[in-house]
Amino acid sequence: MSENNNISKQNNNTPTGGTRGTLDIQTFLAQDEQKDLLRILTAGSVDDGKSTLIGRLMFDSKMIYEDQLAALERDSKRVGHAGEEIDYALLLDGLKAEREQGITIDVAYRYFSTNKRKFIIADCPGHEQYTRNMVTGASTANLAIILIDATQGVITQTRRHTYLISLLGIKHVVLAVNKMDLVDYSQSIFDEICSEYKAFVTQLNIPDVEFIPISALKGENIVESSEKIPWYHGKSMLEFLEEVHVASDRNFEDFRFPVQYVNRPNRDFRGFAAKMASGIVHKGDKIMVLPSRKTSTVKSIVTYEGELDEAFPPQSITITLNDEIDISRGEMIVHPDNLPHVERHFEAMLVWMDEKPMNPATQFYIKHNTNTTKVRIDKIKYRVDINNLSKSEISFFELNEIGRAVFTTAKPIFFDSYKKNKGTGSFVLIDPVSNNTCAVGMIIDKLDANDLPSKISLEEYRDKIDQGQCLVSKAERQKRYNQKGTTLWITGLHGSGKNELAYHLEKQLFDLGATVVLLDGSTIRSGLSRELDFSPTDRAEHLRRVAHISRILNEQGIITICSFITPEKDIRNQVAEIIGKERFNLIYMDADLDFCKQNRPDLYRMAEEGKLNDLPGVHIPFDTPNNSDLTLTPADNNINPEKVIDYLNAKHIFPAE
Repeated sequence: MSENNNISKQNNNTPTGGTRGTLDIQTFLAQDEQKDLLRILTAGSVDDGKSTLIGRLMFDSKMIYEDQLAALERDSKRVGHAGEEIDYALLLDGLKAEREQGITIDVAYRYFSTNKRKFIIADCPGHEQYTRNMVTGASTANLAIILIDATQGVITQTRRHTYLISLLGIKHVVLAVNKMDLVDYSQSIFDEICSEYKAFVTQLNIPDVEFIPISALKGENIVESSEKIPWYHGKSMLEFLEEVHVASDRNFEDFRFPVQYVNRPNRDFRGFAAKMASGIVHKGDKIMVLPSRKTSTVKSIVTYEGELDEAFPPQSITITLNDEIDISRGEMIVHPDNLPHVERHFEAMLVWMDEKPMNPATQFYIKHNTNTTKVRIDKIKYRVDINNLSKSEISFFELNEIGRAVFTTAKPIFFDSYKKNKGTGSFVLIDPVSNNTCAVGMIIDKLDANDLPSKISLEEYRDKIDQGQCLVSKAERQKRYNQKGTTLWITGLHGSGKNELAYHLEKQLFDLGATVVLLDGSTIRSGLSRELDFSPTDRAEHLRRVAHISRILNEQGIITICSFITPEKDIRNQVAEIIGKERFNLIYMDADLDFCKQNRPDLYRMAEEGKLNDLPGVHIPFDTPNNSDLTLTPADNNINPEKVIDYLNAKHIFPAE
């Protein structure tokens, strides 16, 4: 229990009163504020000892209070998995399920400090199914500790986590070969593991790799060098963590200031507040605002503590300018001689984090710095099997899958490659319906116009335009809308319920996400066919116009619902020819004349009294369709369009295949 005594001694020596004590505390806090902060990620397979290592670091560095230690000893006896030893993993595994199973499920963050440095450690789960949790923990880390069980060696999960660390741009890795006590601290086993890991890591972009043999449970080589590992002449784990240099990892060359908030406390002050993403800015620097490309100079750099002459990451500051420029959230301030890419097209590596598989037709929201806009995934180039680094073609991503894809945003965004600048090279995708974060991405580079999935040359553009052809393909529209452009032509007598079906069908398809337009007789006759009457000749011209409108809409990928009597078989055939027989779907409302008269008594009474002429079913014969794609009767409940929607599903019209 010497640790308890040390902790108590430290606590008793803490100044608690008087002027001298107050000064000492202020001096201590000032010194502590100047300490460098190291963000650490731990990764490894299940039961490799990640939580135990962190708990041991905190315990041996005297960062556990007496009440925490008492609770740890009590919990170790009750739910621990270390036999008679103290189970240091319980300091991090706080969830009930974690303690019961002896595993880490969610990311646990712990803070501690030594005389040289402050640390924030993210303890990430080792299971493959929790890959997204690890990505979350690694997003802000400077250094990664990958643990390997000395009795197991380099395994699939070791390669998986190493690849993810490389993908996320972490430049410093410590390979901690744990449980050396179980292999009698064998140097040959340690060397064999290191050689195998080196052969794998050389394929990746990780410039700094350190190898340390440890026993987290026994505390060997954690804080002090172990006498049981005399053949190892390197630093202990804590010594290395205290001295590793990470300050130069930040990008201090490219000034990027994504405006988060316009600070206007009074009429005399207008500042632009944000966290520095990268680079250095000085008072008096010439700057440019994107996307407007207007320029000015920095008037002042304001913080809560006062004004600064210069600022750098990760400081949060407010910049004022010498010129009045309209700047809003989502815009970016940069140096005019060092601009990011301002593009709509780019390639990125994507980690899918949603339980729901990716729908290629979905337009997601992209959150990039302080900028949010719509984005679509144009093409998935490949998926990476991070167990063996092989690549395969897929059409959509599923949970925890990683791959390379091509993106197009609704408006230009301001970015650098992730390798060059993490702050402006990373983004998240947001599901437009659930608002869940469904993926995270690391931008590789902008996409050249020649590499666009739907590339068309200038000559092809001219030819298509001269011929009146769309530059957007049918396949592209189908992918965007997730439907096939088609016409649902609903025919039947007045009073058969065709209009009720049409309007309810439009509403239900719209609610399901379809892009749909409804055309009916009264709407068209009030405008486009205003000069036409109900004679057979004018009726044919009226329906010809409707057919041409439907064809145009169908060619734009839109579903058209047309509610027209169309009593003559020949006219229906002509309409089908105009629209295209492959897009024409005839729906017949099969209601006899008696039913229709009961449904529209005033209309038929006027026809019988001679006040209305050319009424189908009374004055004009109605050719009953014998080739309709779908026939409904009043008994089917006209205002219930489920049968039509089932028909669209079966034909893969909506949603499309």
